Amino acid sequence: MHLSRFPRVRLAHLPTPLEPMERLSGVLGVDLWIKRDDCTGLSTGGNKTRKLEFLMGEALAQGADMVMTQGATQTNHGRQTAAAAARLGLKCHLLLEDRTGYNNASYNHNGNVLLDHLHGATTEKFPGGHDMAAEMERAAERKRAGGHNVYVIPGGGSTPTGALGYVNGAMELVSQANDAGIRIDRVVHATGSSGTQAGLVTGLCAMNAGIPVLGIGTRAPQPKQEQMVYDLACRTAGHLGCAGVVRREDIVADTGYVGDGYGLPTDSGTEAIRMFAELEGILLDPCYSAKGAAGLIDLARKGAFAGERVVFLHTGGAAALGGYDFAFDHTDRWVSL
Repeated sequence: MHLSRFPRVRLAHLPTPLEPMERLSGVLGVDLWIKRDDCTGLSTGGNKTRKLEFLMGEALAQGADMVMTQGATQTNHGRQTAAAAARLGLKCHLLLEDRTGYNNASYNHNGNVLLDHLHGATTEKFPGGHDMAAEMERAAERKRAGGHNVYVIPGGGSTPTGALGYVNGAMELVSQANDAGIRIDRVVHATGSSGTQAGLVTGLCAMNAGIPVLGIGTRAPQPKQEQMVYDLACRTAGHLGCAGVVRREDIVADTGYVGDGYGLPTDSGTEAIRMFAELEGILLDPCYSAKGAAGLIDLARKGAFAGERVVFLHTGGAAALGGYDFAFDHTDRWVSL
């Protein structure tokens, strides 16, 4: 796959580390490794950096002077888009949808929201349930009427262009495994807007790597989630010129760890945050990576990965922790002197 055919700007710290999680492996009795895509750089890192390399490359190729995208209040994608725009000297406008109903000041003004503004982005807030794609088109038309050349990025950067970032990530992962002489039996990660899983599966299938990918859903029911990923994977393969390499059975998502809804913390996610932090010194976020890790931990406990070497792809997001401080009980950590 010749990805240099596509416009790209170098934003990420690559390759990201591929490391064993020895203490967590010992607790769960599974050979667990982690692909540290929380270390991609660009405003604390995360999976969106890989996508933005190709999205921003396309934006610059089209002469854009402003990028626009949308997501939930604590969107990791929005924060990294704002950072990429700042790096490249572009304006950035974000449309934020309230998908939780939280009135907490930290949630609405701290975490990713604070970083959005520090990177110079302007923001608009919308109640939950809006047609955010339509709202974004209306906002883009207003900006264009004001003289801007606006490049619109769908939520999560999940387009065939954005998914190229994880086609590249799949090639990087296989190369690291080959160099280290280790066999990867499965990749597990959090899946939401579908671009990360679609890109990974497309890249791995195109290489005939024989590595299955399990997405742990963070929002949609299983049929919808899998269909979203499959549709985008097919479009990505067509964009690459290898249509037909992805089969429907290559797309697997487990949506049993969403909890009450997108962006709403779960007990199992909070447990995963504590386990990763206390056993491995790694931070997760309540909305996304923690739910992926919760699925990993629960399935490991149930014996689903017996005899396998499993790589957890860390999609980042720890910057959002500052917006979710209310979700953690700190009282048992204080020591009286």
